[in-house]
Amino acid sequence: MPATVAITVRSQFVTAADGLKLHVRLHEPPQPSGLPVFCLPGLTRTTADFDVLAHALAANPEAPHRVIALDSRGRGLSDYDADPANYNVATELADLLTVLTALAIERAIFIGTSRGGILTMLLAAVNKAPIAAAVLNDIGPVIELDGLLRIKGYVGRMPAPRDYDDAARIMRTTMGPQFPRLTEADWQASARRTFKVIDGRLVPTYDVRLADGLKAIEPGQPQPTLWDQFNALAGTPLMVIRGALTDLLSQATVDAMAAAHPGLEVVHVPDEGHPPLLTDAPTIARIEAFIAKVEAPGR
Repeated sequence: MPATVAITVRSQFVTAADGLKLHVRLHEPPQPSGLPVFCLPGLTRTTADFDVLAHALAANPEAPHRVIALDSRGRGLSDYDADPANYNVATELADLLTVLTALAIERAIFIGTSRGGILTMLLAAVNKAPIAAAVLNDIGPVIELDGLLRIKGYVGRMPAPRDYDDAARIMRTTMGPQFPRLTEADWQASARRTFKVIDGRLVPTYDVRLADGLKAIEPGQPQPTLWDQFNALAGTPLMVIRGALTDLLSQATVDAMAAAHPGLEVVHVPDEGHPPLLTDAPTIARIEAFIAKVEAPGR
């Protein structure tokens, strides 16, 4: 069996149109094969969510890919915005376009988790050219209100943990029903992806003012659908990943997506909710196989 490829992992910062610094995490093999893979995290998430998947794709001895992940403004190592009203998908889409230009990425395979999948669909609607293929992780054109209300209930509202053990307990209490199979070690790892130390205190790895953008979400008020944006991906190789326990992406929506997009590949991840973690071997293998098919000669 070929030896695993040695990769370089580094950070780069790109300046947005309004001067904010945007953090990009790059996983680079010595000799990349095929198209780069561009990863977009969820609403309050960071590039760290893709570390396991990125390493698998970049270190694949048969097809090592350059993998890029972006911290949207207000998340991870990117600057926080002085005006929380700028935490919206229009601004984040403009940031994404700036980063693609700065990194000279003309074409890539996009993997978008939740909010990142929304940005992928929006990108298709305004400029489809960079999208060679897309993986939508637990997101589609219809977003279930129950899931949004659950997310609204904890974004910016989690209690301040005393230490990482306490942070793991908070994560397990908040997310446990969505991820019943995670071990204590898994919750510890999740805590370290979700909290960071600032001035001796543990704080979230995102600007808690992101919660402002969820204020309008109320019971009985479903969100607008994104069918036009999803349909902009017509003709593009597409995979959707759905957690078996998700409350954000219904099976009915996945069925409708498949009807609207012939050839859609669907992956169901057992015992995980919103969003699937993209760390288990079977899911990673399905993503690798999807990418290989996209890049097959004559495609």
